[in-house]
Amino acid sequence: MSERHDDEREFDIKWADGAVHKEPSARARMLAARWKDNPPGPVPFRGEPEHRGSAGRSSWVSTAVVLGSVAAVIVLLGYFNFRPY
Repeated sequence: MSERHDDEREFDIKWADGAVHKEPSARARMLAARWKDNPPGPVPFRGEPEHRGSAGRSSWVSTAVVLGSVAAVIVLLGYFNFRPY
């Protein structure tokens, strides 16, 4: 029975792939309708990177802050775990 079902499914796929006219997806129809009146502007393949929010801070300062925070956490964890009772 399953072999017959597979044969029918294969026939259906071949029949559907061989269709002359394929209907576009709902999203494609929606975008086509939206862009008919108001087409989108040109977008470069890779645009210029936008400037980040940290204007005055360089990358080495950020690295130092992160490493200092990690060192402080390690020291605090070591202090709380190894203090004598």
